[in-house]
Amino acid sequence: MRGMANLPIPTSDIPLLPVLIAPHARLRAKARAVGKGDEDAVRAIIPRMFATMYTAPGIGLAAPQVDLGLRLLIVDLMPNDKPAPFTMINPEIVALSPELATREEGCLSLPGMYADVTRPARVKVRYLDETGARKELEAENLLSACVQHEIDHLDGVLFVDYLSILKRNMIMRKLAKEQKLKK
Repeated sequence: MRGMANLPIPTSDIPLLPVLIAPHARLRAKARAVGKGDEDAVRAIIPRMFATMYTAPGIGLAAPQVDLGLRLLIVDLMPNDKPAPFTMINPEIVALSPELATREEGCLSLPGMYADVTRPARVKVRYLDETGARKELEAENLLSACVQHEIDHLDGVLFVDYLSILKRNMIMRKLAKEQKLKK
């Protein structure tokens, strides 16, 4: 799970990536699988994604959020305030628990917006790490929610899609208003 353990915590020499803000249309597009010929792009973007995520700060980031339509995501929950980054390439959910868990979620693409989201309590995911090695992860608690949230981004789904239409519209209006004030 620590495929990027040697990744430096961001320094000023790693250029950050702009994060797309909802309702940007590219956040709703389904990402394509990483394939042959994508290796250089993936290798180049991963450190920049981590730098962007840590600076935000966040605990997960999917490639579509930085305008790269590939099935690639990064996560670091910083357990015990120590980096534990890992990368998932072409993640595939292979099992979800029937039990549900509700936690507050936020998103770098919906800055400052939070809501309780109910998801399966546990998830099992198959993926490739940044070296191309096949991996499997069984996650629960915050890690489960984070991985499901980031995989949703690969399918054009935002956490607000799990909310009632009324609550979703309230959040999107508030976000639009705050973004307008920033300009």
